[in-house]
Amino acid sequence: MNKRIERCTMATAMALGSMAIAGILSTAQAGMPPVQHQGPVEYVSGGIGIDESEAMKAAASHYPLALTFAAQRDGKADYVADVAVVIRDAQGKSVLQVTAEGPYMLVKLPAGSYKVSATYNGKAQEREVSVQGAGTVRAMFEWK
Repeated sequence: MNKRIERCTMATAMALGSMAIAGILSTAQAGMPPVQHQGPVEYVSGGIGIDESEAMKAAASHYPLALTFAAQRDGKADYVADVAVVIRDAQGKSVLQVTAEGPYMLVKLPAGSYKVSATYNGKAQEREVSVQGAGTVRAMFEWK
């Protein structure tokens, strides 16, 4: 009988733990902007407001590529939106072409080498990134 109670207690604890984890994840996702698709590429763009930016930072580990956009204004860096983003694969083929809706963009791409071009106020910057099978590659774009 004691083993039966022990098993029930253990099962209840595991169920409550799973519910707590699910609650944390859904709270983080609740502040997230909607996931979007362009062809096979999935991405999230936003990060305006503290809730949304914190949710995106928390979700970054689930995306192979994390981009951040900022511009120098009055001697300090401010986050910016409305950045034209083009991602090209190693063969030069465009795999994503969008306008960032906030200072953060998270992108799910297969492993490989990519060129990321970001244009803000008519000024373009480019970064080469190597997406691995695990982990998150981060690229920061800052205009002066």
